Amino acid sequence: MPKDRDDGQLNQEEFSLESILAEFGSGNTEQRPEKAPTAPFDAPRGSAPEQPAPPPPEKEEIPRPQSRNRQEEAIPFPVRPHREEEEVLPKPGEAKPRGVVTAFPGPKRPAPPPLEDDEDGESLDELIRETVDNDEPPAAPLLEFPHPEPENRVAAGLDQLRRKADEFADHMYEGEGAASAKAVRRAERLIPGVDVEEKPAPVRERKPRKVRPAAPDTPPAELAKRYSKGLKAARIRVVLVFLILAALTALTVVDSLPLPVQAGGVLDDPALHCYIMGALQGLAMLLGADGLLLALARPFRGQMGMDTLTALGNLVVLIDALTLPVLEGALAVRGPFCAPAVLSLWCILLGNLQERRGQRLCCRTAAAASEPYLVTRDEGKWNNRDTYIKWSGPVAGFGSQVQGENGAQRIYRVMAPLVLLSCVLFALISSVGHERPRDFLWCLGTILTAAAPLSATLCFGLPWRRLSQRLSKSGAALAGWQGVVGTRRGSNLLLTDIDLFPVGSVSLNGVKIFGDFPIEKVVAVTATVIRDSGCGLEKVFHDLLRSQGAVYRRGEKLTAFEGGGLSEIIRNEQILVGSASFMVLMDVALPPGLKVKNAVFCAIDGELAGIFALNYHLPGTVSPAIDCLIHNRITPVLATRDFNLIPSMLRQRFKLPADKMEFPPIERRRELSDPEQEHSPILAAILCREGVGPYAEAVVGGKRLRAAVRLSAVLACLGSVAGALLSFYLTFVAAYASLTPSSLMVFLLMWLVPVPLIAGWVDRY
Repeated sequence: MPKDRDDGQLNQEEFSLESILAEFGSGNTEQRPEKAPTAPFDAPRGSAPEQPAPPPPEKEEIPRPQSRNRQEEAIPFPVRPHREEEEVLPKPGEAKPRGVVTAFPGPKRPAPPPLEDDEDGESLDELIRETVDNDEPPAAPLLEFPHPEPENRVAAGLDQLRRKADEFADHMYEGEGAASAKAVRRAERLIPGVDVEEKPAPVRERKPRKVRPAAPDTPPAELAKRYSKGLKAARIRVVLVFLILAALTALTVVDSLPLPVQAGGVLDDPALHCYIMGALQGLAMLLGADGLLLALARPFRGQMGMDTLTALGNLVVLIDALTLPVLEGALAVRGPFCAPAVLSLWCILLGNLQERRGQRLCCRTAAAASEPYLVTRDEGKWNNRDTYIKWSGPVAGFGSQVQGENGAQRIYRVMAPLVLLSCVLFALISSVGHERPRDFLWCLGTILTAAAPLSATLCFGLPWRRLSQRLSKSGAALAGWQGVVGTRRGSNLLLTDIDLFPVGSVSLNGVKIFGDFPIEKVVAVTATVIRDSGCGLEKVFHDLLRSQGAVYRRGEKLTAFEGGGLSEIIRNEQILVGSASFMVLMDVALPPGLKVKNAVFCAIDGELAGIFALNYHLPGTVSPAIDCLIHNRITPVLATRDFNLIPSMLRQRFKLPADKMEFPPIERRRELSDPEQEHSPILAAILCREGVGPYAEAVVGGKRLRAAVRLSAVLACLGSVAGALLSFYLTFVAAYASLTPSSLMVFLLMWLVPVPLIAGWVDRY
């Protein structure tokens, strides 16, 4: 056989359609006639098999061609060209162009080594190229290898979804009936439901405020004495300034009336009239010198407020009133603005007086108890929300918080410098800008008086005094403005056993002993477990222990169960103390026909030893206090350790809205009511009485105070801006007839009306 055989003949003779189908399998089950075995795919071109090939073995050895230099080299199968050189496959039904060999898709392979030339001078690459470009068509077409991807991807995707749905349906009802098991139904009936904490929501962190040096932490009793000194004299000065204001108002109204004035009277001389009004204003400023000096000293301490505008306005108006008669023709067109300036001064003094009275009441209440309860707002304590907690500890930081600045001053500290700068610029534009420099004092005094709101100090002083007066009657005191701000989102209030049922609200109704246990032992072990658990029934069982002449035992391994009971080891005996449901869960046999609703059951080594019947008397202030908390969007959280105090008992017997309260699991309840836990260093309030009444009043009052002060301060700032702009326009156009002292007083009083209404809302809850 010749050495170089044509590749077309090789394909026709050795790789027919039947042999390819027999090798790869086409799915056709028809029997084909047996054919002589062909040469292997990689057999040498110049050789033929020496004998007929036996049946194919499990793995056929394929000989490789021998080159001239006797080195083994395999002729690579034409691989798929690179992506940029890949040719488009023909569509179904179209003839494949000649010379195109379709390569099977597969992973990239390294480029084959260069082929060596034979003796005739032709390279093997040229030989393969001639074979591919042969004009004779192949005897049998080449079949493409089955592609792994489906022809219709949408149908394949639907089939995959259908298979997943069938698989899910097969396992859908595997757990059917598990929830209705007898043990599960029994636990759901006996174990009270608890609330689970939510995951924390992402909160945008605010930039921390600049910390200012705090005032010295003076004891509340000493602060109360300090605020009491000079309080009576301050009231007298406020009354005197009011009388001067009434006289100035009368002079202003008479001067503005279109009625003729009797000749020879005091008011007949405009200059004398102006001097009298200036003198009355100077006297009012002397009486209110403490408020003026305090307002003028604020800028030097970095705490500028709206009262600073009032103090500067009074000084400018007084100078204008004294220089007005000197200006030629000025009295004929305008008069002094002494009455509006003194009205602003009187409101400043009244606000300072109300704030001082509120601080005195607050400090006196805080100093009434030697060991008061402290209320703090711990951040993220329960359910990722701020929680108010009542605990006992030393009173530290109350004096410095009470002496701190209030919420209105914090707003004014930013707003007042801008308003003051605007007033000076407006006065320069209205006077010097219009070539009227002699009206500069008039423009500046008018704009400052109109921009100084009457509610500058009343925003905090008036509601603070009203709220302090109510809380002092309940035995509570707020720890200044710092203790009522900072609550984000919602807030909670933690309620313990003592809050709902203070000492004396729970009494013992009877004791019954079972079995051969002595009453002294049953009382001793029960009182020991109650004491070690920190339950609110400790006082009841302590009195019973003393009456029976028993003593506390030493216990270990105290365990609290969600089912409403406790377990402890005392002298190698397991003591179970809890409710009737807990005894049923622990498989302790109870006497038939038992109808005790609220009782403490004791079992020793699984045997019922005693029943202690209890009477719970809910104080009259609990229900209104809880309703007030819920109405003001403060969620009560029951952190009780008494296993009888569960939501169902509070709802059924005392008609409390237990569905609007939260009941954490037993582990979290013990953590929240732990007396050794850490608390916030900022005090919210101080309580001098037991019960939830003063507790709720202090928290709700602080929340309402914060809302009232902020709203009043915002209205004051709006009135200040409106007054500055309106007075600037009137002075700019020199509207002397429209901008009169009486009209300015009416404008200021209109912006003052909302403040008393808002302050009266603070203590009505």
